[in-house]
Amino acid sequence: MDQRASAGGPSSRRVLTASLVGTAVEFYDFYIYATAASLVFGPLFFPKASASAQLLSSYATFAVAFFARPLGAAFFGHFGDRIGRKSTLVASLMTMGGSTLLIAFLPTYAMVGWLAPALLCLMRFGQGFGLGGEWGGAALLAVENAPPGYRARFGMFPQLGAPVGFIAANGLFLILGLFLTPDQFRDWGWRLPFLLSAILVGLGLWVRLKLTETPAFKAALEHAPPAKVPLGEVLTRFPLRTLGGTFAVVACFATFYIATAFAIGYGVGTLGYPREIFLGVELGAILFMAAGIIAAGYWADASSPRRVLMAGCLMVVAAGVLLPLMMGAGSLLLVAAFLSLTLFFMGFVYGPLGAFLPDLFPARVRYTGASMAFNIGGILGGGLAPMIAQALADRGGLVPVGIYLGGAALVSFLALWPLRQQLGEE
Repeated sequence: MDQRASAGGPSSRRVLTASLVGTAVEFYDFYIYATAASLVFGPLFFPKASASAQLLSSYATFAVAFFARPLGAAFFGHFGDRIGRKSTLVASLMTMGGSTLLIAFLPTYAMVGWLAPALLCLMRFGQGFGLGGEWGGAALLAVENAPPGYRARFGMFPQLGAPVGFIAANGLFLILGLFLTPDQFRDWGWRLPFLLSAILVGLGLWVRLKLTETPAFKAALEHAPPAKVPLGEVLTRFPLRTLGGTFAVVACFATFYIATAFAIGYGVGTLGYPREIFLGVELGAILFMAAGIIAAGYWADASSPRRVLMAGCLMVVAAGVLLPLMMGAGSLLLVAAFLSLTLFFMGFVYGPLGAFLPDLFPARVRYTGASMAFNIGGILGGGLAPMIAQALADRGGLVPVGIYLGGAALVSFLALWPLRQQLGEE
């Protein structure tokens, strides 16, 4: 069969749509929390204190999901490697979506005191637990159905769910900001994006329930029974690949959450830009991230995902140098240019991961291995990134934030360097 026909056939389109729509829904859920944490959760869910202290507390709840993600990766990875990708992906989506919907009904600190942030943390844990099983399964769904020569381009579709979900989430917050007064938005308007997530989760489930199991998983079962404890096999047989893959992920998470969650909080709270204007800037900038993901996917198929990731790390180092110069210049135009450039660079440290991480592991433990590397890397790179960046900015301005961003990129570059032999590259 012609490869291009195979890559564009009805079955492939269904697979790519499912991997894109599912991750878009998951990331929509994740990003509405990130946006609400930057804008309203501080004063709503925590006792009265300085605005900076409330924002830091809000960012701390944001980090809870990152610590839940490896647990979700181990749990869903176990079943994804033993019973299959399809049913596991459905379960992860329902876990994430249910937790997000319940946030819409949470009482505030003024209503129930410390029970409010406790419940918020519990729902945030559920979000992270579900997303821990989501990305790895979506990436495998794409790359395990890819024809020869198309792995990176198929693998970029789950990655494109990130900008799609971000646009939907922040676009909705922008619309609410335009039609509601600040008091209305604070009192009840912020709950609407969490309520609407139920519709999107239903769409994601409808798409995924039509899928069949991936050829790679079927072939693995034909050759040997599934691993009894996939996580144990990953850690004992592939420790170097797991470690290298984990640190290779650090740059993309640090870049994204500094350029979005931190930037929104800093732009509105410190630089004083109106919330709606800054959200509009972020929406424009995220389109450059999508462009970077697509460009990186084509480049990775022509070269290799590892080489493209390493080039992207060097781009992010340059973004760290530019951060204090452009974010602190007092010009919204320069801020917009910086965010657009940085998120474009992020496409090159994020887009190829959909092909790169699954290639590190055999099919029998691939769900667990790729998911664990991605989500532990998320803790290291993104879990505390908004809080650390805000603390650095409060104490030393934007220069330390730029150093922090560049340092995260160098960590990933050094982790990628020795994996050439592991992947059998010439």
